[in-house]
Amino acid sequence: MEGKVKLDLIEQHVVDFVRKLRADKKLRQEDIAYIIGVKASFIGNVENSGNPAKYNLKHINVFADHFGLSPRDFLPTTALLDKKDKNL
Repeated sequence: MEGKVKLDLIEQHVVDFVRKLRADKKLRQEDIAYIIGVKASFIGNVENSGNPAKYNLKHINVFADHFGLSPRDFLPTTALLDKKDKNL
């Protein structure tokens, strides 16, 4: 049996940002999916912490355009590194 997939901290930050944006705008997963041209099941997978699905740069760019934001708004203001990342 496979264990949960852990996203990198920066990937999780983006997922959390989009989830909060979706909640603040009172949008459904289906609405977010339509914006970036994917199936609603993809959004469910992204928001499921045990799934490796994540948003890519194109998704972030489309979200930024749609919501009148900068792609930078989706990223943290400082680097987010795990201990393993610091050894790269």
